[in-house]
Amino acid sequence: QVQLVESGGGLVQAGGSLRLSCAASGGTFSRYNMGWFRQAPGKEREFVAGVSWSGGTTNYAGSVKGRFTISRDNAKNTVYLQMNSLKPEDTAVYYCAADMNYSAGPARPATRYDYWGQGTQVTVSS
Repeated sequence: QVQLVESGGGLVQAGGSLRLSCAASGGTFSRYNMGWFRQAPGKEREFVAGVSWSGGTTNYAGSVKGRFTISRDNAKNTVYLQMNSLKPEDTAVYYCAADMNYSAGPARPATRYDYWGQGTQVTVSS
């Protein structure tokens, strides 16, 4: 059973930065594609960014491309989301997720992911 624990959320002013971390345990981290999702109040969970098992392939939602960077350190069983130039509309609970089908590229649909963390709140004030 894979366990994912997010950290690094908090309150930041618009234009600021945060780095989220997601630590994995209980599985073979280097064999999972990883993704970050977010869910704002009253909205559906949406894809933010994904990274392949090797770190060699990444993809991003259009709303964050150029501002957010996903990366991973397989030696530390951790995936990161560096968030720069934050906007109030980035306010949400952020979740990391693991996709065991690592033979494909990092997926966008939430239904592709097998394991989820509990989430970390990010609040951006204007």
